[in-house]
Amino acid sequence: MGRSELAFRAQLVIPGQRQLYDYWCDRAGARSMPSRMEIKPGDIPDLLPLLSLIDVEHDSSRFRVRLAGTSLYDVYNGEITGKYVDELGWGQSRDYWQAAYRRVVDAGCPAQGIVKAPPQHCDHLIQFWLRLPMSSDGKRVNMILSYDAFIPVSRAEALTAQISQIGVDYLTEAKSSS
Repeated sequence: MGRSELAFRAQLVIPGQRQLYDYWCDRAGARSMPSRMEIKPGDIPDLLPLLSLIDVEHDSSRFRVRLAGTSLYDVYNGEITGKYVDELGWGQSRDYWQAAYRRVVDAGCPAQGIVKAPPQHCDHLIQFWLRLPMSSDGKRVNMILSYDAFIPVSRAEALTAQISQIGVDYLTEAKSSS
């Protein structure tokens, strides 16, 4: 794993994010991204409830949920398989999500972030998301492997505080070893 991959991995707060990212990197090998055929659900059974596969429609610049994990059904209060990302009722954050998916496609690189959970009945949750590009031809992103963990605000605050402390400890260690 190179420096940029390590730096990206260090930003992943949720263990499932790191597990999926490591698996994705392993499947990609020396290439920039794996194909869908190289991702085997049996290899990552514990992650399946929080995973989704997103089809990239290049002709329309839209993103369709091909498959959504069972935990996502509860968060979105219904089935999202077959829906377009821009139809998921994210309100004002719709542009944010379109831009996030677009960035993954245009750069061919993973993206991650933390946002307030979109559905109204889940406003007590924080969404830790990860988007990983996949390509059937090794060049053009045609699918995105997504991981979405929804964490209660109180636990999310503790996680981000822990990560902040790790950053401070790392900086202190780096300065003292220079």
